[in-house]
Amino acid sequence: MPMKISFCLSPRYRLDDELPWLEGIDPSRHYWIKVNGDGNLTVAIPGLLVSSLDEIKQAMKQFRSLQPGEQMTLERVASTCKIYCISPNCYAIETEIGNAPVWHLFDQETLESLLTSAHPDWQCAPSDIDLGRKLLLRSLQQATANKS
Repeated sequence: MPMKISFCLSPRYRLDDELPWLEGIDPSRHYWIKVNGDGNLTVAIPGLLVSSLDEIKQAMKQFRSLQPGEQMTLERVASTCKIYCISPNCYAIETEIGNAPVWHLFDQETLESLLTSAHPDWQCAPSDIDLGRKLLLRSLQQATANKS
């Protein structure tokens, strides 16, 4: 019997959504997304991280030049994140929830807004510092669980 793989497709997130979906952006530029606006199901998506203005300009140029079917990878020290261009003005970022792949869909304006938080002078909101601590705690819990 073939094994079925779950696949979940999240709605398209927009800046003007009625349901608040962005919990915040932590100091390490992880985008904290409430899946389907559900505060009980939040994922931390690794975002763009750069060290200079030239790097952010290059990344934004690459993003804006994506054509349907193309993708770009955001390289991080401990992880990577892929942005897929689905169609004009529709982009996806893949994550995993419950061992199933989930594609979070964004329009261009929304994803550009998230990517601009990579600017070297950008600072997160004071309340979003706790999100970074939360991510660190999750990592420590996973490391402890993997040792068991």
